[in-house]
Amino acid sequence: MSETGNRLRKLLESPNFDPQNYVKQLSQQSDGDRDLQEHRQKIQSLADETAQNLKKNVYKNYRQFIETAKEISYLESEMYQLSHILTEQKGIMESITQALLSADKDETSKEMQAAFPKETEEVKQRTLTSLLEKVEGVKSIMDTPGRHLVYNGDLVEFDVDNMSPIQKVHAFLMNDCLLIATWLPSRRGAVKYRYNALYDLDSFAVVNVKDNPPMKDMFKILMFPDSRVFQAENSKIKKEWLEILDETKKSKATGDRRKKEDEPPATSPARAEAAAAAASTNPFDADEDDEAAGAEGSVDLAVDWIQELPEDLDVCIAQRDFEGAVDLLDKLNGHLRGQPVTQRAKELKLKVEERVRQLTEVLVFELSPDRSLRGGPKATRRAVSQLIRLGQSTKACELFLKNRAAAVQTAIRQLRIEGATLLYIHKLCNIFFTSLQETAKEFQMDFAGNTGCYSAFVVWSRSAMSMFVDAFSKQVFDSKESLSTAAECVKVAKEHCQLLTEIGLDLTFTLQSLLVKDIKAALLGYKDIIMEATKHRNSEEMWRRMNLMTPEALSKLKDEMRGCGVGGFEQHTGDDCWVNLSYTVVAFTKQTMSFLEEGVKLYFPELHMVLLESLREIVLVAVQHVDYSLRCEQEPEKKAFILLNAAFLHDTVLPVVERRFEEGVGKPAKQLQDLRKSTRSARINPESTISLV
Repeated sequence: MSETGNRLRKLLESPNFDPQNYVKQLSQQSDGDRDLQEHRQKIQSLADETAQNLKKNVYKNYRQFIETAKEISYLESEMYQLSHILTEQKGIMESITQALLSADKDETSKEMQAAFPKETEEVKQRTLTSLLEKVEGVKSIMDTPGRHLVYNGDLVEFDVDNMSPIQKVHAFLMNDCLLIATWLPSRRGAVKYRYNALYDLDSFAVVNVKDNPPMKDMFKILMFPDSRVFQAENSKIKKEWLEILDETKKSKATGDRRKKEDEPPATSPARAEAAAAAASTNPFDADEDDEAAGAEGSVDLAVDWIQELPEDLDVCIAQRDFEGAVDLLDKLNGHLRGQPVTQRAKELKLKVEERVRQLTEVLVFELSPDRSLRGGPKATRRAVSQLIRLGQSTKACELFLKNRAAAVQTAIRQLRIEGATLLYIHKLCNIFFTSLQETAKEFQMDFAGNTGCYSAFVVWSRSAMSMFVDAFSKQVFDSKESLSTAAECVKVAKEHCQLLTEIGLDLTFTLQSLLVKDIKAALLGYKDIIMEATKHRNSEEMWRRMNLMTPEALSKLKDEMRGCGVGGFEQHTGDDCWVNLSYTVVAFTKQTMSFLEEGVKLYFPELHMVLLESLREIVLVAVQHVDYSLRCEQEPEKKAFILLNAAFLHDTVLPVVERRFEEGVGKPAKQLQDLRKSTRSARINPESTISLV
């Protein structure tokens, strides 16, 4: 800030500042309105600067208030944890006191040793009860006998897809399950958490998540078909969670195995004898038993890699190793191929089928249009190939085509509309047909062995072409562009469409059938414009020679006629830039030839009669005017001049129109030939008339 501004700031901030006196002195010392305006701007800039500083201070105080509130909340949670620890310590002291009292009463060490495990179990149960009292909705969990707490702590749950924090939770690991409770920040009192989920230790797998700053100290729990990601407070606590979870799962599995080994047979002796007697009288049952026994011995399902296969599949899916997961499934199918189905094989099959379903869902999500569409068709190859290996070729084809349709639609929507229509159409065709060609090549590569999917691709190509034509027509036809611009745009689209035939895909007929309605409307609309312009010129016709005034204008007209294919035009020109033809006839010739040239560019077989009839109606307007003028004119000189123009139309213009039409279309113009014959009869017999029929 300048020195003047600093003095002004100090003056305004002084405690003895008198506004009225200051204004009075300022008005006396000022030289005029300009001085007051400058002083006002200085004061206004100081006011704006003060307002900005005030706003910054408010934001700073608000941020400090938020940080203070977070610290208070953190201290509050620590106080609750301290209270929890004190309560736990109190319970432990009480249990130790009771254990010592019971030890004094016992006489033998054997009874004492038997009592301590019982008290220890009671301590664990009491500790679990005291902790779960802080959780809302978990009364039924505490009713299970033998359940005790192993480990617990605060965690932060993150979203699996975008890795953003969702909520703060508290996890309770027990000897047979894992309880997840959400934190209630606004709750006061003993209850601080609410029940969220309870998972049996056998129903989930624990996967370590590699640190990727700022995301670190995380691990994932897979409960198919879902998964959840949690973040520990630091790396030490994360390591403790992973180790304790692994040890607890192993302890539970070992305990369940021992219980099964120690359990007696479920059937009573009498029932077993009855079953044996029935089996001895049924030879088919005996055969089935022998087959089952042979099957148990023929397939070795106890090998390590088969036992660990479900968990290995979980890890592969979690790490997005889709190829590895499918390789494991192929290995298992090869191992079990041709073997009898046993009970253990059925159980393994159920577990594997669940993983296959989860893997399929993940691959389907990879191909969904909601995912990023960058990378082109090659980005879908990985998921498509694995779905095909899983026997889901139809679904892979459907999802691949939906993905590419969304990509094409997004690319068209994001294309910037340029001021020049032709430039926009060049970009549109380049984007669409390049994407279509890349999709076709990728489809041939991915589905080379599934020929039944090719019909789906053809149907998809037609729908994609319809999407392209919608964008094309909105820019070209709905915006009422000139016929020449529309013809150039259609020509560009045809050329790009023709390039698809190099890969065996010909969509030219589809493009024509989708554009025929708009092109027909454009041709008819431009025909009406030419006819109205011709009628207007005819109404003002004076039947006088053209005077182009300059040799340059005459030379330009000759070039235009030569470009239209009208030969011998020089014989109708005279000295001093005169043209021995009527202005109306010359303008009509140029418009008609231009319409014919653009119509040939837009030509489709479906538009043959539309173009031909339009040309016939345009020519008929000029011919009828000449015919009417011949019958009405009485002056010999003007009548001779009209006959000269009629000869030009009949002998020069109409043959050129017929020839150019036949060259561009490939078919003769019979209606135009009949019209020329009728004009010849009109010249021979001026009293006759030319009708529209």
